[in-house]
Amino acid sequence: MAKIAMIGAGSTVFAKNLLGDILSFPELAESHIALMDIDEERLRTSEIVARKVAQSVGAHPKITTHTNRKEALEGADYAINMIQVGGYKPGTVIDFEIPKKYGLRQTIADTLGIGGIMRALRTIPVMLDMCRDMEEVAPDVTFLNYVNPMCMNTWAVTRATSVKTVGLCHSVQGTAEQLSHDIGIPFDEINYLCAGINHMAFYLTFEHNGQDLYPLIRKVAEEGRIPDWNRVRYEMFARLGYFVTESSEHFAEYCPYFIRRDRPDLIERFNVPLDEYIRRCENQIAGWHSMKSQFEGDDPIEVHRSHEYGSLIIHSLETGVPRVVYGNVANEGLITNLPQGCCVELPVLVDKNGLQPTRIGAIPPQLAAMMQTNINVQSLTVEAALTGKKEHVYHAAMLDPHTIAELTLDEIWALVDDLIEAHGDYIPPLH
Repeated sequence: MAKIAMIGAGSTVFAKNLLGDILSFPELAESHIALMDIDEERLRTSEIVARKVAQSVGAHPKITTHTNRKEALEGADYAINMIQVGGYKPGTVIDFEIPKKYGLRQTIADTLGIGGIMRALRTIPVMLDMCRDMEEVAPDVTFLNYVNPMCMNTWAVTRATSVKTVGLCHSVQGTAEQLSHDIGIPFDEINYLCAGINHMAFYLTFEHNGQDLYPLIRKVAEEGRIPDWNRVRYEMFARLGYFVTESSEHFAEYCPYFIRRDRPDLIERFNVPLDEYIRRCENQIAGWHSMKSQFEGDDPIEVHRSHEYGSLIIHSLETGVPRVVYGNVANEGLITNLPQGCCVELPVLVDKNGLQPTRIGAIPPQLAAMMQTNINVQSLTVEAALTGKKEHVYHAAMLDPHTIAELTLDEIWALVDDLIEAHGDYIPPLH
């Protein structure tokens, strides 16, 4: 049976969902699940959860736990990455609090912006070490990455290693489901084609029985039925003509239009939730001990299939059952008006032949231009991470749409210096 290594398995809730998906397939029910984390307490909890999930779905996997990453990866057919380098403290807190001193406010700070740049600089070196382990002890592994910043991490891995990798997110299918509720069409009856970069992919088509559903989405805006939490995306839909995949709180910081020191009215008008990721992290931390007690108690765990793609990919590669998922892969002529080699998100056919990305061709020019503003930052951050050149961290920040809408060049340089110093050993030395 397949060996599936889960790196960062102390992300217990996410691990629980993925394990429920994987072990629900009869063909995967006796897989070897290797759980790995550097936090032994969380690892113990995840092991208990894994065994309860297996019991709930009637599966009989081999479950092992590891604090040694290479040991967990040895001979793995699949590796699933769900780490967070630096954690909430100090990593995320630094990414929010130091920029605030400069008047630069963020909502999520894990994909782009100064927070996304710093998260990439912390994460890419660890992922490259992980991939070197795979090249040594599991050269045929398929690497499923769930860790943000997705584009930067996946770009670095595909450029610097030989590991077969795909980046996975749930924004494509998640947003499609949200839109189905807005327009009152059952989600399972909707057909769409989506392409772009992670968190900035757009639905090129969105249909029901061959009928274009975009007029119904426009009607939501015309009739004043835009959900309060989704004003940013509907505004960008009105301007660009296509709907974007990632949430309004994310998208507000991928462009320079919504979070502005000189325009506090925009925050209220578009209902932009500043410091949203900080609140989410604090809520999760506050609820961890009660959740831990619940997981480790006598009650069984209910398993419901999630909409994550990971288990579907593993099942299709193992059985040959063909599926189309949305994945993040290197742009090798797939979207012709985006840079060669950058990380793109689009449909991927999965079967016994492996992961086979779909060639899209050219996307609408306004969408490509919007994506290019983000790709510029991704490219320079990856360059900094792979070469160790500090100058490219400054260059990435000085091209970031949100950062340059708020700060001067002198402020950007000083902010980068402060952030690198505050992160200490979490970021390898730059020169």
